[in-house]
Amino acid sequence: MRKIEHLGIAVKDLKKSNELFEKLLGKEAYKEESVESEGVITSFFKVGDTKIELLQANEQESAISKFIEKRAEGIHHVAFAVDDIYAEIKRLKAVGFEVLNEEPKRGADHKLVVFLHPRSTNGVLVELCQDVGSTKYKVGGTK
Repeated sequence: MRKIEHLGIAVKDLKKSNELFEKLLGKEAYKEESVESEGVITSFFKVGDTKIELLQANEQESAISKFIEKRAEGIHHVAFAVDDIYAEIKRLKAVGFEVLNEEPKRGADHKLVVFLHPRSTNGVLVELCQDVGSTKYKVGGTK
């Protein structure tokens, strides 16, 4: 793993949260996008070499909607940048981590993503992410 790529924060109202983080960080979000596979709308703020991702549910059954219902707004996940997501999945499974989605999927900000179950990571939802442009693989693991 190369670095912390971003911290994901679940929010109820993206517009209000963007305003809050704009004041906090002294800059505007550089990107906002909808991620259909996760049922969310996201916005991103750059903070040094990492990012803050705000996530608002746009579907009642999305993971973010369920998270907020159970726990309220707050840190949802920690994402780590990896060079080869398929190799990392294999390595982490071999040492006992539970992968939530065996096959990487397209996530926000031009990434392939996979999540590790919190019960295998001391209660923290961990996301592995790889730039789509930096991979020799396509979604599905084919070269």
